[in-house]
Amino acid sequence: MGAAENAELVRRGYEAFNAGDMATLSELFAEDAVWHAAGSGVLSGTKQGRDAVLAYFGELGARTQGSFQANVQDIVGGENHTVAIQQTRGENNGKTLDLATVIAFVVRGGKIAEGREFSEDTAKGDDFWT
Repeated sequence: MGAAENAELVRRGYEAFNAGDMATLSELFAEDAVWHAAGSGVLSGTKQGRDAVLAYFGELGARTQGSFQANVQDIVGGENHTVAIQQTRGENNGKTLDLATVIAFVVRGGKIAEGREFSEDTAKGDDFWT
């Protein structure tokens, strides 16, 4: 796949994520996918395997009573990495999350093989999830 196809794959992933469409996300992620969640809070760390990645995504939705959204501002496709710039929003126990976030994706064999989150303020994100 080329840069344009990789960017489109990631865009489809965002659409499925924001719609809560786990079936489509399951199709888009490699079985051995790895996700690196930013920060040092309760949801931070490395998720190994598609099931663990999808469980993490489900936890984001559950902890925010479905309000969590990753609003894409731009996606830049590359041959090896595709980068998405997003505004991350959600509500949890009276707290509001509104952070600029970048996720670097690795696409391999037409599937998302890796995601690595970078947040403008990981301490604020960690506090939000407590």
